[in-house]
Amino acid sequence: MAAGVSVPARRLSGPTIPRFLSSTSRAFSASPRLCGRLKQTEKEIVQMFRVPGSSDGVGGGGGRWAPGPLLSRRTSAASSRALDERFLRILKIFRWGPDAERALEVLMLRVDHRLVREVMVADVDVSTKLQFFRWAGKRKHFQHDATTYMALVRCLDEAGLVGEMWNAIQDMVRSTCAIGPVELSEVVRVLGRAKMVDKACSVFYQIKARKCRPTAQAYNTMIGVLMQEGHHEKVHELYNEMCSEGGCCLPDTVTYDSLIAAFCKLGRWESAVRLFEEMKENRLQPTPKIYTTLMGMFFKLEKVDRALALFHEMREKCCVPNVFTYTELIKGLGKTGRVDDAYRIFTDMRRGGCKPDTVLVNNLINILCKAGRLEDALQLFEEMGSLQCAPTVVTYNTVIKSLFESKSHASEAAVWFERMKEKGITPSAFTYSILIDGFCKTKRLEKALLMLEEMDEKGFPPCPAAYCSLINALGKANRHEAASELFQELRENCGTSSSRVYAVMIKHFGKRGRLDDAVALFNEMKKLGCTPDVYAYNALMSGMVRMGMIDEAYSLLRTMQEQGCVPDLNSYNIILNGLAKVCGPKHAMEMLSRMKYSSVKPDAVSYNTVLGSLSHAGMFEEAAKLMKEMGANGFEYDQITYSSILEAVGKIDEEPINSVR
Repeated sequence: MAAGVSVPARRLSGPTIPRFLSSTSRAFSASPRLCGRLKQTEKEIVQMFRVPGSSDGVGGGGGRWAPGPLLSRRTSAASSRALDERFLRILKIFRWGPDAERALEVLMLRVDHRLVREVMVADVDVSTKLQFFRWAGKRKHFQHDATTYMALVRCLDEAGLVGEMWNAIQDMVRSTCAIGPVELSEVVRVLGRAKMVDKACSVFYQIKARKCRPTAQAYNTMIGVLMQEGHHEKVHELYNEMCSEGGCCLPDTVTYDSLIAAFCKLGRWESAVRLFEEMKENRLQPTPKIYTTLMGMFFKLEKVDRALALFHEMREKCCVPNVFTYTELIKGLGKTGRVDDAYRIFTDMRRGGCKPDTVLVNNLINILCKAGRLEDALQLFEEMGSLQCAPTVVTYNTVIKSLFESKSHASEAAVWFERMKEKGITPSAFTYSILIDGFCKTKRLEKALLMLEEMDEKGFPPCPAAYCSLINALGKANRHEAASELFQELRENCGTSSSRVYAVMIKHFGKRGRLDDAVALFNEMKKLGCTPDVYAYNALMSGMVRMGMIDEAYSLLRTMQEQGCVPDLNSYNIILNGLAKVCGPKHAMEMLSRMKYSSVKPDAVSYNTVLGSLSHAGMFEEAAKLMKEMGANGFEYDQITYSSILEAVGKIDEEPINSVR
């Protein structure tokens, strides 16, 4: 036979030869002389696939060929695998179709579970695998089992064909093949990864109903999927079901880990602690993750001593704390104001050989900044390189925000912003919001507006918080037209602005005496589905009080409560201010008395508002009594009001005088 010459199948004598046997190393030739020279039989074609070492040059399966007496089983397996590899190469070139099907016949390959599994993991197009799988399932004397179904499921999962994967799982569940706990665990895990939790639950119980007894691993997988998607209530149901199984389904460390985390997220801390104790009674050693989860829960409940006791127990039980444990501990101590303790834990951690990560350092820098210890925070920032913790955008955001809050010069924050960009760290929308808010508060409006422009150039969507800061600052600077333009811009870009931005505009309309515009804006936000928050209600009530509309303001306070928006102290102080100015000190005193016995207690502003009203009305004795009450409650007097009262009635009391600052 002349090598490398392709011959049309119709010119060959004997059985039809499939196209896949044509050589592709040379172009097709239609020369009659060359075509006439190549007359091959099927036996010669098979000889092309001869496996070295076989007795007759033919290898394969299907019951029509068996190794000779001198051919060992090992050689037979090797021959069969070599033929499989040839078939896979053909499959890769021609995909599934008549040519590939003919190759199976020529190679005398038997369609068995091993061959199907090899095709599913071969470097072949996924559609080819799917067609072959379906074709194989229709062969006589062959039926897919759990191993072939799972091979297909894995292949479809890797290809991201979620719909086809789900169909394959359903076919497997409907079939009569035996499905074990291992396959059950994998199916649940795959469906969980695809966010198909309800389907995972359905398959779990369908397979369980087919007398497949789930193991602890299968239950743990199902619990893990439920946890991943936040179905914490169902986790407890599955745990009870698991315990009822007994035997090999007893909860293990993984089970308790998931359950304790679920109860902590549900706020059922007593149940979490009970499971923790049950775990120890069952002689299971809690993991660092379990200790960390419980510590985080106790810090959230402000039970600091219990959180610290858990940390000490952990070390006593030789359960080594990891970086996540230390992060939770430092974060919890920082939130309770125990900054020195948090820093000491950080020092002890480093001495103990536990390496901090960027998240932990970011938390500690944030704690130091909030405590006003900016120098310590900046020193820790400089140490990040030696700690092999690369600063992130979160680190820079924390430092820049702290610089503004510490009343540092605005240029320092700008320097850090440029330093951040020089290091190749891309600013986030929150970075720009911090800068805009900081520049607004330091009365550098033009710089803030430039930041907004840069933010827009970088492709960030309009940020309501940034717009809110700018609109508020422009309003305070009496640049009302510019504030209105920004508000309109945000409204056009976002469809509906946030409730806070509406509140700022309503407040400025109220200050300018444009109450009708304020009311119109308040009604507009409700029509657009932007629910008014406490700030929006307060802004409108403040505008009403300025116009002397105390009854309308009081009515709005009641409406606010009816709508489920809880008034804050500012809400009551706005009404109190209106009563003091419009209705006189008697009504103001009555409201102050009601506030003392309500959930919202009066503050220094509340007392000074009433004190000023009493002073203006000449009710100096009542004012003197209220001043004593204020001093007893630890509040400071309004200096101007206090001086006017002293001038009117003389020296009232030495003790209150000394408390004035």
